[in-house]
Amino acid sequence: MPIITLTSDIGLQDYLTGAIKGLLLQHCADAQVVDISHHISPFNLPQATYICRSAFQYFPEGTYHLVLNNLFDRKTDYLLMGRHNNQFILCADNGLLTMIAGEMPAEVYRIPLDPAESRNTLNMVAVMAKALSKLTKGALPSETGTLTSEITVKNNLQPLTGEDYIEGQILHIDNFENVIVNITRGQFDEQRKGRKFAILFRRDEMITQVSETYADVPEGQKLALFNSAGYLEIAVNKGNAAGLFGLQGFRRDQLQQGAYQQLSFYQTVRILFE
Repeated sequence: MPIITLTSDIGLQDYLTGAIKGLLLQHCADAQVVDISHHISPFNLPQATYICRSAFQYFPEGTYHLVLNNLFDRKTDYLLMGRHNNQFILCADNGLLTMIAGEMPAEVYRIPLDPAESRNTLNMVAVMAKALSKLTKGALPSETGTLTSEITVKNNLQPLTGEDYIEGQILHIDNFENVIVNITRGQFDEQRKGRKFAILFRRDEMITQVSETYADVPEGQKLALFNSAGYLEIAVNKGNAAGLFGLQGFRRDQLQQGAYQQLSFYQTVRILFE
C-alpha cells in the first residue's frame, strides 16, 4: 500500500483539502493518504521546511510527499519531483525542494503541466496524482518527467554565530503557543563548548538551563528544551509562551534577501556563552 503525505497552507475551513484527497484516491485507490499539516502560514517557506523535515524522517522509504505550499510562486509549465533519502517530494519549483532536502536531491524530475489546463490547485494536484499512479504501478521516475538539475535553489534560515553567542529566528509557534527556534541541539552544543550560557529573548527574559520536560519547572514558569525534532523550544509549563511574551514568527516580507536586519527582538532568541 503506497503512502502519500499532504502538507499545505490551505487550512481546513473549506472543501479544498477534502477534494485533494478525493482526487488522489481516484488515481491511487489503494493509497494511504496521511496529513502532515494544512495550517502552515501562507508563503512561509522556513516554517514549511521545519514541519516537513521534522515529519518526513519518520516515514518509510518509498513514501510520496506532496508539498502544496506556495504553488503559485511564479507562472510555470511544470512541477518538480525529487528523490531524497529514497522518498519522493513533489512540489512547485519555488525553492522548497532544496530547503527540505538540505541539499540538491539525488534526482529531480520536471513533471510537465498540460498547457490546455488552467493553473489551479486541483489541476496541479491531478498532475501529481497521475504521476504517482504511474509510479505506484511500477513505472520509472523518468517515465513521469524529465531529469533536470536546473531548479530554484534556496537555503534554510541559519542562526547567526559569533565567538560567544548564537542567535536564532522563530520558525514556528505550535498549538500550545510553544516557540520553536532554528537552533538545533547539535548547533547549540558545538557553539557552547561546555561553557555556561544564558538564553535571552524579548528585552529582559532569561533562561540559564535546558530542561528535559515541561514538568522540570513549576507551573506557569518559563523553560527551554530541545523538542522531539531536535530544535530549541521556548515554553511555559501549562502556559502559552508566545502570547505571554509577545513572541512572533517569521513573516513573508522578511524572506527577501537582506531582510534579516528587519527582525525585531520579538522574533529572535540569542544565547550568550561565557
